Amino acid sequence: MNHDNSPALADYGLLGDTRTAALVSADGGVDWLCAPAFDGEPVFGALLGGPDAGTFRIGPALPAKRLVRRYRPHTATLETVWATDGGGTLTLTEAMVAEVSGRLLPTTLLVRRLEAEGAPAESAVVFDPRLGERHLRPRVRTGQHVVCEWGALAMSLGCSGGLRVEPGTTAAITVEPGRPVLMVLALAHTEPLIWVDPETAWDLVKNDETRWREWASGISEDVPFREPVLRSLLTLKLLTYSPSGAPVAAPTTSLPEDPGGIRNWDYRYAWPRDASIGIAAFLGLGKDGEALNFLNWLLHASRLQRPRLPALLTLTGGHVPRERTLENWPGYAGSAPVRVGNGAAHQHQLDGYGWVIDAAWNLVRQGHRLNSETWRAMRGFTDLVARRWPEPDAGIWEVRADTAHHVHSKIMGWLALDRALWISETHRISARRRRRWDAARSEISADIRTRGFDAARNTYTRSYGSADLDSALLILPVTGFESPDSARLRGTVDAVRAELSAGYPFLYRYPPGQDGLPGDEGAFLPCSFWLAQALALTGRAAEAAELFEALLGVAGPLGLFSEEADPATGTLLGNYPQAMTHAALVQAALALRDASLVEPTDQARSFCPDIGS
Repeated sequence: MNHDNSPALADYGLLGDTRTAALVSADGGVDWLCAPAFDGEPVFGALLGGPDAGTFRIGPALPAKRLVRRYRPHTATLETVWATDGGGTLTLTEAMVAEVSGRLLPTTLLVRRLEAEGAPAESAVVFDPRLGERHLRPRVRTGQHVVCEWGALAMSLGCSGGLRVEPGTTAAITVEPGRPVLMVLALAHTEPLIWVDPETAWDLVKNDETRWREWASGISEDVPFREPVLRSLLTLKLLTYSPSGAPVAAPTTSLPEDPGGIRNWDYRYAWPRDASIGIAAFLGLGKDGEALNFLNWLLHASRLQRPRLPALLTLTGGHVPRERTLENWPGYAGSAPVRVGNGAAHQHQLDGYGWVIDAAWNLVRQGHRLNSETWRAMRGFTDLVARRWPEPDAGIWEVRADTAHHVHSKIMGWLALDRALWISETHRISARRRRRWDAARSEISADIRTRGFDAARNTYTRSYGSADLDSALLILPVTGFESPDSARLRGTVDAVRAELSAGYPFLYRYPPGQDGLPGDEGAFLPCSFWLAQALALTGRAAEAAELFEALLGVAGPLGLFSEEADPATGTLLGNYPQAMTHAALVQAALALRDASLVEPTDQARSFCPDIGS
């Protein structure tokens, strides 16, 4: 794929049904859709595999001026409007149906509707499904609708008005005013392929819109930047695999952090750390159900490996496939390799335990009681932290090099012990175990303060014995490890802000070139939102709001963020859309809200009370 011909990531819209997701280009092309789930094989893969990997495009027959592209307010329905010859418009409205439970419906149903106003619109449909690594063409059957089959996977395409589109061809159609054209794509895997007529499918979309709006209406009006927050929450919801409750880090693989380089990774799995950050965002806005579903999934997913907490898992709680490269896939904008699987699955990452136990504590703090099995799992995780915290780990950024004593990881180990002790105030625990956890918490605190702090620069460092800094340390104000008015805390925030700046409003995760991989990486967007959160929590709300507003300008036109951005141009980089970025955005907005309600010295206490170190 040629760099110049690749649509910008920011121009892709996300359609989802909480089981899988589609990325749709600004010209109406579904260039990425995996089946039957986020981590399945692509049936449309042009995003990474070029034209041979398949696409499903609907739009004007000739290049046309795009007038509007937006999500319908507080829904997951995407709308694109083009100007057409004769002074008319052509509108593409599309969505995937999320609510299929209790009815005879396909689990994946993509509905696309073309409507002309003012004048007839000459349009084109390209329907070219290909499956998986080798771009397999389907076995095709025709009848009332077109059916494509690849063994256990089947797809149907039905159209209104008797229109038929053959796979692998381009169909020219004229859309007349008052006579919209509907297309319904259904997917089935190891189950019957259910036909839904176009008008019924459109009614399902409208019903789904009502449900999304009702869900969004529960978000308080006092949240700063409410519209971007709502879009982020909707995105997080779309990226949660509803059959299990597992949040996926992103619906894509191998979108490059360094265009033309090798920093291409598969993010179509569930990271307990990333999920816990998202859970805090949901909890902060009263969406407790999402948090409970996540803990239920984690309980199931971790059962065979406890007390070890894997760094990442499949959406059903299985082992992540080994990392391998797809042959003859050119990659997005010519950035190969294209990878599936993820080699970070076997790393020891101490920080994950802190995020997860903090998520459990936040649930308890909201008035929920952990059931006996969940509390047993949390106790096991805490025991492991108490035992293994002195060991080096891979760290939050999963650098593929030697392990180290990462300061952020140690702080999150402290957090795991601290939050478990808080939970134990209302949940049964032996006095012996409590003493062991309390002693470990004191030991790790002393160790961090002695070995992880650079007194000359008044900042915590990336790892013991290193002068490097780490943007992950910006979560310090949320942990309660330091008081909000601590000189060490402010010194760390200021040092990270200065030394890891990639040019306002961007930050690097760590000093560029310090991860053992060739090439460069972009600025890491969650870190900038963490900085906004840290500023708000340390009494600098005006600076935080200014930074937050600047970051909103980095999003694509649809309000979606990737993982990284090019510091020079603001171009989005990496897998897209990225759950961690959207979760960090919500948490920063919540910090801004709370900064307007409480005095600076009370802010961290209102987030995470500290019972001493």
